Amino acid sequence: MGSLVSSLLGGGEIAEAAPSSSDPSRVMPFHSSARWQLHFNNSKDSSQLMVIDFAASWCGPCKFIEPAVHAMASKFTDVDFAKIDVDELPDVAQEFRVQAMPTFVLVKKGKEVDRVVGVKKDELEKKIEKHRALQPSS
Repeated sequence: MGSLVSSLLGGGEIAEAAPSSSDPSRVMPFHSSARWQLHFNNSKDSSQLMVIDFAASWCGPCKFIEPAVHAMASKFTDVDFAKIDVDELPDVAQEFRVQAMPTFVLVKKGKEVDRVVGVKKDELEKKIEKHRALQPSS
């Protein structure tokens, strides 16, 4: 499978499919730990699902799945999508025990409810559908 992914990523066409500036993405990138902490703390009071995409600029599989993540963010407008570059914010990646990329952590009210490791678009989409539909138990 590695050679398949490598051949798909070879020309860089996948990265080109990411939304352009004229097509604003609903995936919010974080470049500072303080800004991330503020956003994360604010989300703890909400029952809205947050999907945190842990990736790296040099990670081929991360670039491969990026267009699918942007498509999911457009489809699931009731879900908060965040992106963390593990090299920029290693403390955040460590806090969420990220050991491989891409890793998608699904969070509700500040607690991890699920996780997908790797380029598993269908699994990620199913888990988003499952957790966004759940009503808060209060």
